[in-house]
Formats: sequence, structure tokens, C-alpha cells
Amino acid sequence: MSGAKPFSILVIDDDKSMRQSVCDLLEAAGWQTVAVARAAVGLERLAELAPDAILSDVRMPGMSGLDLLAGLDPASAPPLVLISAHGDIPMAVKAMQDGAYSFVEKPYEPRRLLAILRHAAEQHRMQQSNARLKARLYALSGLDRVLLGQTAPVVQLRQEILDLADTGAAVLIEGETGTGKELAARALHDLGPNADAPFLALNCAALSPATFEAEMFGTDGGSGGRLLAASGGTLFLDEICSCPLEVQAKLLRVIEDKQILPAGGQLPVPVSFRVVSATNEDAELAVQENRLRKDLLFRLNTMVLSLPPLRQRRDDLTLLAAHFLSQFAQLYETAAPEMSQDDLTALMAHSWPGNVRELRSVCERRVLAARRGAGTMAAAIRMDQQLEDVPDTLREAVAAFERELIGKAVKAHEGRMDAAAEALGIGRRTLNEKIVKLGLDKDALL
Repeated sequence: MSGAKPFSILVIDDDKSMRQSVCDLLEAAGWQTVAVARAAVGLERLAELAPDAILSDVRMPGMSGLDLLAGLDPASAPPLVLISAHGDIPMAVKAMQDGAYSFVEKPYEPRRLLAILRHAAEQHRMQQSNARLKARLYALSGLDRVLLGQTAPVVQLRQEILDLADTGAAVLIEGETGTGKELAARALHDLGPNADAPFLALNCAALSPATFEAEMFGTDGGSGGRLLAASGGTLFLDEICSCPLEVQAKLLRVIEDKQILPAGGQLPVPVSFRVVSATNEDAELAVQENRLRKDLLFRLNTMVLSLPPLRQRRDDLTLLAAHFLSQFAQLYETAAPEMSQDDLTALMAHSWPGNVRELRSVCERRVLAARRGAGTMAAAIRMDQQLEDVPDTLREAVAAFERELIGKAVKAHEGRMDAAAEALGIGRRTLNEKIVKLGLDKDALL
């Protein structure tokens, strides 16, 4: 229990020497103990003491240990371990069927008694933790439920979104893949004055210069185009750094002029929308590399929201996992699996490169495994790790391929850059530029 609050126990036995013996054993093991001689007294003090476990004799004057068991609320009471010198097998079986955690005969074996009580207390604390998480989730509403978490970065992010929602200012959302950039963009829209207007999300990496105007501006006498349909609402430009430069010029013109010219048309059509954009890259670096227009960036980054990666908000992991487990359990019409200590350990040990999106996928697999009566968080995470090296976009895939080829070439030619460039079929200058662009460390490759 290093660093954790010591376990506490309520000991009930009418034999004074037995009470003292058990308390001495437990206190030597680091437990906090309270001992009483009557079960009725223990039941009265239960709410006040809130112990992690109860150890009670069976045969006592007045209320017996079995009567005590019947008087406990199974939904909230700590686990009850019964101990008796008069017990027999039928009594033990009946007590377990009625909800007792375990049954121990006197004289007891100290190590076995300690092990049973420790397991009982651990289970109770885990159940209490899960109950608190469920209660907290149930109490959440609005933005708290959309952007879930209690750590300082998330609390600050929610406040920034509330502050910016009704301003109409252009917002650039920065964050790693899977941190919830579109979720934040939708929150800005939903909390703003035009929440009932359209929210148009465009994946800029997939926009084609050849079809952009017809698709977005529409055609004269025909389709009105997607931008006209979104007028009055929010235009969300996702992966803005991956947008083709020709398309960037057309987007900039629309944002500046607030009008579009349908293909084949003569008269411009006015449009109005709030612009929210997002990137998982360094936008300033994209400008330096001539992949993002500086004048477009100036139009997009009036305000900047930075989304924290999951590794910087580990205290939110259990809350997020409980939320996703509950969500998928409802979707798949099954009970949400309770998180064990091993599950929590697996959550905390993982680095979460895919952030909240990865955690959501892990929880879905955990629920699907639970439907079959199996599975752990660790197993669900291992399945995700097999896929985590797959790039999200073609640009990332090409970059990963180039890093691997250049790394092998530099290593194979022992750092001789002219030889490595020749082997790769490119010029020395091109090789140097790619090494800088891809963030490769030549010394680390050798």
C-alpha cells in the first residue's frame, strides 16, 4: 500500500482477548482498527467509521454475525468476513450465498486471515472508485461532458472555449492526432450565437484543386455548392497544413472577400461563416517550408487553442476510460466491465501516442471482449499497439518511408553523404534538405 491510505477495519467479537489478538495482528500489518463487542454497536457506527472491511464473529449475544450480514446494504456496505470457532461447512456456504465475502474458522492462520482481509479491502476500494467515477460522469453536462477531464490543462481549455465561443473570431486549434480537435471546433460552434446554423467540416488534405470550385462554389444555374450551404455557420478546415497551395489561395480569397463566384457564373454570391481550422503540425514550420501560405495563416490564427496530449493529463485516464466503457456498453447492450487494479496499472503504464482516440478504441475492444466473458485493458492496448505505426495520412506515410530509406542509406555508407545520396538517386543538397525536413539526426543513425 505504498503511498496509499492505510486500510481500515471494524472488528466485532464478544471475546475481548480475541478482539485484542486480531487488532494486534492487523495493526502490525499497517491497518487502522476499531473493535467493538456487539454487532448492533458496529452496525450503528458503520456510516461514521466507513471501514474498508468488517471482520465479525458469528455467535454473539444479541445480534449474531449472520444477523449483521442480513442488516448490511449490499450496494454500499464494506465486505464482511465472518470468523467462528463453531462454524461448519453448511453455515459457511449459506453465509457466502447471502453475501459474506469469506468465512474463517478459529483458531485462524494469521497469514491467511491477512490475505483474505487485504483482498476484501482492495475490492471495496475499487468498487468505491468505480462508483465515484460513475457518479461524476452522471453529474456532468454541457461542455464538461464533451471535453471530459478534471486536470488543469482541460479545465483551462474548457474556459478558453467558453470565452471564445461567442466572439466569432477565427480560431486555429493545435494538437496531436487524436486529441479531439474537431470536438473542440464543434464546441466553439455549438456554444456560439449561430449554433443552429450549419457546421461544415472539410478535410483539407483531401481537397482537389481541379474540383474545388465546382464542389465548394457550385455551378451557375445548378448546385449551390457546399460553402453556400454552410453560410451563416462555421467552416472547419481540418489538416490545414496539408491543403494544396492552389486550394489555399482560393480559400483565402473567400475568407477575405466573403463571397464566391459559382463556376460559369458572372455575379458573386455573398457568404458568411466563422472560420475554425486545425493542424497536428507546427503551422509556422509549414510556412517556412512553403507548404502553408503566410497570409492564410494570419487569417486563421487570430486566436490559438492548444489541445494537451493524453500523456500530459494522466489523472484523467480513469475518468475517460469509465466514460468510454459505459458508452460502448450501452451501444453493444452489455454491462460495462469494472476496472481492476491491473486495468488501472495498464492504463497508467501506456504512453498513449494516439491520445484520446486511441483510448476510445481500446475501451471499445475491452467491452467487446467482456461480452465474451474475457479480456483485460492490457490485452486491448496490445492489440492497438500492433496498429499504432500505421500513418494517418499519405503525407505521413511518405515521410515515414523516406525516413526509413534515408536512415538505412546513411548507415550503410557510414555517414558518407555523397555516397548515400548517390545510392538513393538524389542530389547531396536534396538529401540534406530532406534530413532537416524529416527531423533526422545523422549522428544517431551511425
